[in-house]
Parts: sequence; structure tokens; C-alpha cells
Amino acid sequence: MKKKPSKTEEKKLAHFQHHTADVSSTAKIGKETKIWHYVHIREDVKIGSNCVIGKNVYIDFQVKIGNNVKIQNNVSLFHGITIEHGVFVGPHVCFTNDKVPRATNVDGSAKKGGDWVVAKTVVKKGASIGANSTILPGITIGSYAMIGAGSVVTKDVGDYDLVYGNPAKVSGKVDKAGNIVSKIDSKINSRRKK
Repeated sequence: MKKKPSKTEEKKLAHFQHHTADVSSTAKIGKETKIWHYVHIREDVKIGSNCVIGKNVYIDFQVKIGNNVKIQNNVSLFHGITIEHGVFVGPHVCFTNDKVPRATNVDGSAKKGGDWVVAKTVVKKGASIGANSTILPGITIGSYAMIGAGSVVTKDVGDYDLVYGNPAKVSGKVDKAGNIVSKIDSKINSRRKK
């Protein structure tokens, strides 16, 4: 008769975790997920099944990540972030979570956990965020939206919107596969603003 695996053995079998990764014992990681070199996953993080967490990713406490998510190398996901199913996050993307970040309080004392005001950010199902993008706090990125590389996202992005630039502006629409289905003429937009 085959011996039933222990809880520790079951956890090892459920997902792949590189030996250099630092994963909190309270993090919940789904089956078939791969966690690569030097990843740091904090307390009470929830990561779904079949995800890829690339080298050197930082995932702050209580961040939620759905199934089938791909997070490329050197991404920072801070407290207050929710990533839904099927999202792609390109390399070096940085999510922020405080609209008024300061190291100290007005009285000069160092800020502690309760002194921060965390703004919630949500990336909806199927969205893609290009390399080196920065996502400001309190933003919702719609389902299947496409954020161009190097963008600074300062406001909500609608479903299927194509946005890029600094600050990122809506430049068209994409389909579920990420193909551009309509584009906004930037010359027409600039004339309308005058």
C-alpha cells in the first residue's frame, strides 16, 4: 500500500519553487505555478494555478494573483494590488500603492505600517502591461486592455483599451488576442484639444 504524502510533500508537489526563492509559509500557491530565482513572496499572498513568477519578482503581503498569470523578471507588486486571471505583466513593471508617499510623518517620525494610506489597484482578466511601465495607485486596468511598454498609467483604463505614453493615453482598441482593431488618429486628437 502506497503511503500518503505529508502536507510538506504535497506542497512541494503542487508547485515549483526555485531554492533561492523566499516564500512566506502563509502564502498560498496554486498547482503548476513556477516561482523562479530570487523571488520574494510575503505573508498571506494568494497566487493561483499555472502561473509563472519570473526572476527577482517582489510580491508584497496580501497581494492576490489569479490563475494563468505571467509575471516577468524584476516586477514589484506592492500591498493593495489584485491581479485577475490571465494577466501578463512585462519585465520591470512597477506598481505603486500610496498617492502621497513620504518616509516620515509631519512631526519628523519615521512612518510605520499604520501610517501609510494604501490605494487599491486592480488589473482585470486578460490585460497585458508592457515592460518598464509604472502603474500609479488606485488604478483599475480593464479586461484585455493593452498597456504599451514604458507607459506611466495615471488613470483608469477601460476594457480592451490600447494605451501608451507618459502619461498613458487611449490610442485605440484591441481584441482578446491583443491585435489592434481600431486606432485613434493622434493628429485629430491634438486638433480637438486646441
